[in-house]
Amino acid sequence: MVKEMRSDLNPFSLSKHNSVIIKFAVSFLLVGLAFRLLISGSFRFSSVVETSVPANEETKPESLMASLPAEEPASNDFEANKSQNSQSGKCDLFTGEWIPDPSGPFYTNQSCLQIEGHQNCMKNGRPDSGYLYWRWSPRGCSLPKFNPKKFLHLMRNKSWAFIGDSISRNHVQSLLCILSEVEQAVETYHDEEYRSKIWHFPTHNFTLSVIWTPFLIKADIFEDMNGVSSSEIQLHLDELDKKWTDQYRNFDYAIVAGGKWFLKTAIYHESNVVTGCHYCPGKNLTELGFDYAYRKAMHLIFNFITSSGHKTLAFFRTTTPDHFENGEWFSGGTCNRKIPFKEGEVNMTDVDTMMRNIELEEFAKAAALGPEEGVVLKLLDTTRLSLLRPDGHPGPYRQFQPFAEDKNAKVQNDCLHWCLPGPIDSWNDLVMEMIVNGGVYQ
Repeated sequence: MVKEMRSDLNPFSLSKHNSVIIKFAVSFLLVGLAFRLLISGSFRFSSVVETSVPANEETKPESLMASLPAEEPASNDFEANKSQNSQSGKCDLFTGEWIPDPSGPFYTNQSCLQIEGHQNCMKNGRPDSGYLYWRWSPRGCSLPKFNPKKFLHLMRNKSWAFIGDSISRNHVQSLLCILSEVEQAVETYHDEEYRSKIWHFPTHNFTLSVIWTPFLIKADIFEDMNGVSSSEIQLHLDELDKKWTDQYRNFDYAIVAGGKWFLKTAIYHESNVVTGCHYCPGKNLTELGFDYAYRKAMHLIFNFITSSGHKTLAFFRTTTPDHFENGEWFSGGTCNRKIPFKEGEVNMTDVDTMMRNIELEEFAKAAALGPEEGVVLKLLDTTRLSLLRPDGHPGPYRQFQPFAEDKNAKVQNDCLHWCLPGPIDSWNDLVMEMIVNGGVYQ
């Protein structure tokens, strides 16, 4: 704009015979015009400096944390990223594609000690490694990789809980593995079945918990660690599981998630009276369907979060799709694909669609009430991006070397949980970006 404001005036060619009066008048006009241009140009230049953003600056994970209290001052990179993501209003982090990532994962099964045996695909003998070299790329958004050093600095003197079923445990192990590149966590508690745990990062005084509560509401479960059930689940649709609600006020951050347990056979109780069931042939009870129970549970959960009076920053993570093909987990289903799907190549199942729709509807109601109660509630909508990763599950490699003795052995596959490292690591990229720059996203 400074160039545009440059004057086209040239010095006047005056005859030496002109009068002194004319010379004086012309000189006065030139001085006045020059002064006006100088002042005008100064204001316009000032405006450009205040609003300009370097278009060619590379966005770095470190710079995204600069707007938060941190060890280093804010940088122009953060402002550039903020402006880029805000150009079209709000940006949807959860619509996009998986792109090749030559740098690969933060960690390996050798560098991280927190990987459960069933998700340790590399140790268990999975022969391919291509599934490790993809990362989630939202459409129209800049999503930096997770920065463990910055995350731990942000979490100093804080506590965080993952609340849900075994997918939540899968997720917390992913986070622990990434953070272990900076500091190893110390396990300070586990329950008898090692399903609920607490870890502490002493250098940062950061506490990380996982609370196993597969329904989030009160449930009497008669099932062993191998999934063998001796009786129907008794599900209380009007009462939350105190295992997590009694601890909720201890947490600064929480990721809450429902899940596939609602698809299991269950007897439903309301006000201490049996009102129906899901898939209970021969019980002479009304078939209410899992969706009835799931909506009741979601309403109860969100009502608790928004009315708890506690200022936890709460994420709700949407349902996780499985990728069983040619059967289910109990009937020979497998997941042998080696690369991600592209958008449009796969559709959600009716069950996953129904669960996600219930989650979105109940979340929208709660999100409208959250600000009135001083509660920050965010949606971690990982369903569709996870749907595109059929290649990221343990499959037969949930067991150690399943084909060592028989290459044609029939092995139960796991096409629901995620290999570590694997696609679930990208969920942490999303979480960190939503904390740092959350106001930009839908």
